[in-house]
Amino acid sequence: MALPTLTPEQRQAALVKATEVRQARAALLAQLKSGDVSLADLLRRDDETVKRIKVSQALRALSGIGPTKAAALMQRAGVDDRRRIGGLGVQQRRKLVEALS
Repeated sequence: MALPTLTPEQRQAALVKATEVRQARAALLAQLKSGDVSLADLLRRDDETVKRIKVSQALRALSGIGPTKAAALMQRAGVDDRRRIGGLGVQQRRKLVEALS
């Protein structure tokens, strides 16, 4: 399937939208890192910005959790390392929150 040809205006609009989405995700992760938002709060949200964040990235944003600990938490909760928050099931969300409590 060929990609559609975009006009310069469409391409610019897509670039602006992508930048806004990346900035919104970065702001959410910064709030998670600072403690303004908890992981449980983040997992309860139902917006596209949250759904597109990788679970491993959200865990690593928490204080005291690096790549190794994040991988161990995800394995205990039965979450694949490539999973995004939007693809988590109810039980996986519950297990992640319990593991951090």
